[in-house]
Amino acid sequence: MSWRVPLTTRRLSGAIMTGLLFLSGCSGLSEVSEMGHPPRMTRTSDPTQAPDYRPVTMPMPPLQAPPTEVGSLWRPGSRAFFKDQRASQAGDLLTIKVEIADNAALTDDTSASGSGSEDFGIPSLFGFKGKGVSHLTNSDALSTSSASANLAAGSIRRNETVTLTLAGTITQVLPNGNFVVVARQEVRINGELRQLMVSGVVRPQDILEDNTVTHDRIAEARISYGGRGQLTKIQTPRYGQQVLDSVLPF
Repeated sequence: MSWRVPLTTRRLSGAIMTGLLFLSGCSGLSEVSEMGHPPRMTRTSDPTQAPDYRPVTMPMPPLQAPPTEVGSLWRPGSRAFFKDQRASQAGDLLTIKVEIADNAALTDDTSASGSGSEDFGIPSLFGFKGKGVSHLTNSDALSTSSASANLAAGSIRRNETVTLTLAGTITQVLPNGNFVVVARQEVRINGELRQLMVSGVVRPQDILEDNTVTHDRIAEARISYGGRGQLTKIQTPRYGQQVLDSVLPF
């Protein structure tokens, strides 16, 4: 007896193998190019020129002219009499402080039970009574009963601590005066490259006198802390394993 694999199955298998080989080939070429060298750092560049950069649009209130005072030496919005040292326009730098200490504990216990019974009889059938339908006239002609029980318990405990301080750039000034900021930083230590990224929208009045802003004052904040290198490579599952884990239903 001989088994023949259908053509569609062979084509699908070939496509999957080709995709896996392509992914492994791209990853392999990247690893080979860095063999014997630490991971390459990204060149310093304009954040707005990145391929994935998109200008931010937010709901804006109607524009109003700032109040003017004749003969006043004080500039509206300024916190210093002589000069405001805080970032105020595109291209200015400011310091972003991220201090996240998140602790969460959740315990959930649920239990449910239910029971039911039903008796059904036919005292008469189409007006007939007698021995022919005696088995249907019994009050126990149909009897059902059911019972169910459910017991569940769950617990979640999370403890996250992130402390970062990095400089960012104002990439955009929105019509209402808020700033879109982007901060990126890379640190390479012993073959491991750590990449930090913070972005979001900041109000001018939330920037302190020392030109710093905390993460809890950043709207639409996106904070990323990751990296790549030898240790990260070992701790990351292979592409083939990731594909199989996503496709296989078992």
